Amino acid sequence: MTADPDELHAYIERFTGVLTDSGFPRMPARVFVALMTSESGRLTAAELADTLQISPAAVSGAVRYLTQFQLVGREREPGSRRDRYRVFDQVWREAMLNRDFVLGRWQNALAEGVHLLGEGSAASARLGESLHFFTFLRRELPALLERYHREREAALDDGAAQLGAVQPSQPGRTNPDS
Repeated sequence: MTADPDELHAYIERFTGVLTDSGFPRMPARVFVALMTSESGRLTAAELADTLQISPAAVSGAVRYLTQFQLVGREREPGSRRDRYRVFDQVWREAMLNRDFVLGRWQNALAEGVHLLGEGSAASARLGESLHFFTFLRRELPALLERYHREREAALDDGAAQLGAVQPSQPGRTNPDS
């Protein structure tokens, strides 16, 4: 099924808004959503500029940001001088796996602050709470991602043509099963 181009453009802008409300820069969000919603998941800079009605320079800056966070990759077609940008398969799972390094740095910085401020201060308690959270997250994230991988594989084995047949959660709900 191919979406109506006007409806797709409106959706790209809505999803971009969701990402920017979460702290994502606007232009990288637009490029990311355009790649996510393209049938192949791959577009050239010219195709992105045309789809989003933006300059090639804006595409370049957005792609630089997205590749830095390993959300998209750059590839060159054999015999061509044009780069094609692609969104990675299982992009969110891979992004979370790649965040372990960053979480480890945060964890180390928080531990240093807790030690520096010493026991008993409110500032140390705040840093300690954050340290506890990131320690928990780093410990649990691999098992959570493995569980997701097994669930995804089971859904595909059951013949699910698409994994996106899940109903969106209600605003403000953190547990879709509740």
